[in-house]
Amino acid sequence: MRLFTTLILAAILPLAAQAQTPLAVGDSLTKALKPAEALAWYQKSLAADSSSYEVLWKAGRAAADIAKQMEKGDSLYDVARRYAERAIRAHSAAPDGHFVLALALGRLARTKGGRDRVRYGQIIYDEAAKAIAIKPDHDGAHHILGAWHAEVERLSGITRFFAKAFFGGAFLSRANWDSSVVHLELAVAENPAYIYHHLELAEVLIDLKRYDEARQQLAAIAPLPPTSDVLDPGYKKRAATLLTTVRAAAP
Repeated sequence: MRLFTTLILAAILPLAAQAQTPLAVGDSLTKALKPAEALAWYQKSLAADSSSYEVLWKAGRAAADIAKQMEKGDSLYDVARRYAERAIRAHSAAPDGHFVLALALGRLARTKGGRDRVRYGQIIYDEAAKAIAIKPDHDGAHHILGAWHAEVERLSGITRFFAKAFFGGAFLSRANWDSSVVHLELAVAENPAYIYHHLELAEVLIDLKRYDEARQQLAAIAPLPPTSDVLDPGYKKRAATLLTTVRAAAP
């Protein structure tokens, strides 16, 4: 009987896998933190329907997840951007195309010089804000806006001056630490299992010398499984290092 059952299962399981759509397979691989494999399945799905909003934004997110694991992932961030732009053209009233565009450009901007960073910065802010206007509880978009405010606030005064004077960066004046904290706290509240939300918020709180609150965010990371992002192992390691540092800091 056991052998018969095993043979039946061996016959059924491959058929069940074949019955899954390429989108469903891509989603399961994304959940398993295998973005390269997921992207291949999303591309297979796009071969059948090149204008699918859902597949386009998910393909963009997968491309960005692959790129951020690489030392030089510019070309893949550009792939992610193109998928996001196609998703927005397919359905501009949905949030995730805007979110992925902000995500891809946010990562890409870190590899660029001053003029490009300012140019991307405007788009990053606008696209994340559009995602939140459509879906106010979008934790990823809140994270991007929180990080945007913090990164601008960390710029030196002279860098901001030149950005405004020569690169058209007057919009940088809207950045402030309070907005950074608010958006990152909303990201944490909406998705408390996402390690990077806690880490980014903790880093901002450290900048503000709010060490007790930073310790709480860093301590919350320790019991969380590294299953929310492909970079979770590195995020957990950084959080542990920072926790040691802030424990020694003045209250």
